[in-house]
Amino acid sequence: MSAAATAPPPPAPRRRWRRVLLWGLLIGLLAVAQALLVFLVLVYEDARAQDRSEAVAASAAAELRQQLARGLQTLQILVWSERSAPQWRSDSAELLSSRRELVRIERRDASFRIVDAVQAPHLVALFQAIPRAALSLEAETACGEARRAGSPAFSRSYFAPLQGGGGMELMDLCVPLEATDGGSLVASFSLGALLEAALAADAAMRDHELSFVEGDGARLARAGHARGAGVYRAERVVDLPGVKLQVRADSREGRPHLIPNLSVALVVGLSMALMALVLLLARDVRRRAAAEERLAEALAFRKAMEDSLVTGLRARDLEGRITYVNPSFCRMVGFSPEELQSASIPPYWPPERVAEYSARQAQRLRAGGHVSGDARIGNETVFMHKNGERIPVVIYEAPLVDSSGRQTGWMSAAVDLSEQRRIEDLSRQQQERLQATARLATVGEMASLLSHELNQPLAAIASYASGSLNLLEDGTASDPGDREMLRQAMGRIAEQADRAGRTIKSVHDFVRRREQAREAVPAALLVDAVLPLVRLQARKSGTRIEVDMPTPAPRVLADRTMVEQVLLNLTRNGIQAMEGEETPLSQRVLRIGVRAINADWVEFAVADAGPGIAPEVAQRLFTPFFTTRSEGMGLGLSLCRTVVEQHGGALDFDTGGAGTRFRFTLRAANGPGAGA
Repeated sequence: MSAAATAPPPPAPRRRWRRVLLWGLLIGLLAVAQALLVFLVLVYEDARAQDRSEAVAASAAAELRQQLARGLQTLQILVWSERSAPQWRSDSAELLSSRRELVRIERRDASFRIVDAVQAPHLVALFQAIPRAALSLEAETACGEARRAGSPAFSRSYFAPLQGGGGMELMDLCVPLEATDGGSLVASFSLGALLEAALAADAAMRDHELSFVEGDGARLARAGHARGAGVYRAERVVDLPGVKLQVRADSREGRPHLIPNLSVALVVGLSMALMALVLLLARDVRRRAAAEERLAEALAFRKAMEDSLVTGLRARDLEGRITYVNPSFCRMVGFSPEELQSASIPPYWPPERVAEYSARQAQRLRAGGHVSGDARIGNETVFMHKNGERIPVVIYEAPLVDSSGRQTGWMSAAVDLSEQRRIEDLSRQQQERLQATARLATVGEMASLLSHELNQPLAAIASYASGSLNLLEDGTASDPGDREMLRQAMGRIAEQADRAGRTIKSVHDFVRRREQAREAVPAALLVDAVLPLVRLQARKSGTRIEVDMPTPAPRVLADRTMVEQVLLNLTRNGIQAMEGEETPLSQRVLRIGVRAINADWVEFAVADAGPGIAPEVAQRLFTPFFTTRSEGMGLGLSLCRTVVEQHGGALDFDTGGAGTRFRFTLRAANGPGAGA
């Protein structure tokens, strides 16, 4: 055996250091390559930015030369053509309006005196801070040079101050006038306007600041919305007759960023992603194990949550077979999960509804397994417990979708309504007992009125009966006159007894009436049923009753007993509101009105002339057990609103200084919605 084969493997620390060294070299080479790439890109981007500034400066210089050349051509037209003074001024004004860089045109004689001048209309304040004569040195020098050379010449730039502390840098152009014996035409150009015109002519210049500078770098005028960053600058000389201007283009861009463009960012990002990928792969196994553990915990949590729900959960496939039920569903129907999953027809379907439920399920299967409507809207149905008891439930059903988005069945939530139905029945019974209590309380309050009302006919009956007995005891009853008196007395006794009987019968009918079915009732019948009881209390307080009702009266769909209770409560409240000293006896009028609002609704109104209702009382007027009277129960108006709302109407009121008006609506018996 060779020595190489028998040599022991290198120690583990040495192997580990070897791997670390290799990884270090790889990472170092990647870092050097990335740094070199970034450096080269930065150099390249820096050169590109400087080239753009050079190009902008050259383009700006060329554009400025063209603008000044065009300005010279237009001025020479004014020189060559013979014009009168008014025509010359008109043509000069038109030229100044069309070329913003021109601010003033002058005609001067051989002695350099101003013969005529036209100034730009937007610069009327020019040469007001310092007169033009004090700023003519540069123009005079240029004109002297122009006359010697026999061609137009530009002057050096000079600063013309404006009022308010500002000013502008100007440059004059002198054009000799041969026909005027030594005269000249002087035009003043704004350097800032020249730069603005150059920027407007080329969109590529707009990310640069253009300026005229002197030889020492002092800036004479600038243009451009962006300020230059001072990093990438380029200068060009604009060579003009008589003068040279130096234009500078200053880019607003600064030094390139560390990652200047997308290509470098992609290379750096991919390199970093490669290094991160190794670490991610090493952690993948550990993360997968942790994910499996979390998944197991989530499944256990979901199972515990489903087992603790009181709502029954049921999953079915597209053929209607049950694939899952939670314990709450099993308790609801009394069957085990195995019994439910193995049955072809759900055993909780009532036998009398199997055909109906089967047809509904077959219709869903033919529709392609889609559940119509909003899953949040439940459908009420009936299940059967294993012991045969029928259970009202509401089903909320939604599609069951797998991870690929394909529907595999339905998930249903079943809520048992048995307890809710029991509570509703109990609430309805309590409401009926409260209404009966309120009716008995109303009759009890009217007992004193009945005693007062019955005292009058009973006293009259006793008086007539006593007189009749006296006639019989005197033995003069055989006299025809006495017999006539006796007959009249008996008639009065019968009338008073009938009056007392009618009073008692009206209260008896009101208390003993028990029918609860809604029927088509004329509104006049409802009002007439409570008028005898209302008049009992009205006579005691001196209140007049007025009824405003059309003929024939509209018919309403109502529970007669309940609506009569509402009318009686509202009329009694109105009469009691006028019993105080605030309402004089002459103004105590209770008005009962009935009118048809439209084809669907009829309005009942009860209005009094009392002092009205205070705002703090109005806020709690319909609160149960709230009352302002010491002997009241505080249930009257609350029950009135409940009864009216159960009929589908609304009860409201309005109050003011002239009393209170309660109004409520009932559905018309012949309206479109009467059968709803």
